Amino acid sequence: MKTLLTLAAFVLSCSLGMGQAKTGWNGRKCAVVLTYDDALDVHLTNVVPALDSLGLKGTFYLSGYFPGYANNIDRWRAVARKGHELGNHTLFHPCAGNQPGREWVNPANDLSKYSPQRMVDEIGMMNVLLQTLDGKTERTFAYPCGDTKVGDTDYYKLVDTKFVAARGVRSEMKPLGQLNYADIGSYAIVGQTGEQLIELVKQAQASNSLLVFLFHGVGGGHSMNVAVPAHAKLLRYLKQHESEIWTAPFIDAVKYAKTHSPTTR
Repeated sequence: MKTLLTLAAFVLSCSLGMGQAKTGWNGRKCAVVLTYDDALDVHLTNVVPALDSLGLKGTFYLSGYFPGYANNIDRWRAVARKGHELGNHTLFHPCAGNQPGREWVNPANDLSKYSPQRMVDEIGMMNVLLQTLDGKTERTFAYPCGDTKVGDTDYYKLVDTKFVAARGVRSEMKPLGQLNYADIGSYAIVGQTGEQLIELVKQAQASNSLLVFLFHGVGGGHSMNVAVPAHAKLLRYLKQHESEIWTAPFIDAVKYAKTHSPTTR
């Protein structure tokens, strides 16, 4: 009798585990987030129409310093009205110029010369600018160049109450309960084929994970670029498999994870 009860408990636990695997992300096997950095013109011309044509929503991390933001205020406002997320990528997109290969960093926006307070002020001002576009107070953040510190200070800790979560650049996907909301990993896309992008999604499906794509150029506009056909093939796959894949803005995915995870960080 004891053996039968033990077997029944094992079968039930397996069944619950399979159910969690299938419904762990808003009723789907995994969550996929499409993020686009730096307020590029190609995001407005190539990306938003492609997303809208399939009913998919993306996250656009904007920096007020870039011409693609300043010259397209009304167009970004329209992007927000369509249900896409506008995220904070800082006011001047500072990167640490004292790192190898960072000769291109503008000395005026060299993070290695910032004070923590300057970074806090610029992040706060970008939140104000974004609120004038979409009227929202909840926001997510993306680290410019993946740099997380001003000197020895982890600057996100100084502003974390202003954000739901932050996106980093570490190439990793994690299941519910294993996310570090101060630095959620993402996959930077540079020249991959559509098949390679889809393979990442299949890995997320198999591991019941959150997969975040980090795009810059799509059909040009940036040295970190992906071809339009490759990007389109990814979007079609996501749409065709929406019964298993939840494609959502970053803020929606992390808010869901926070309320459905057994543990949070």
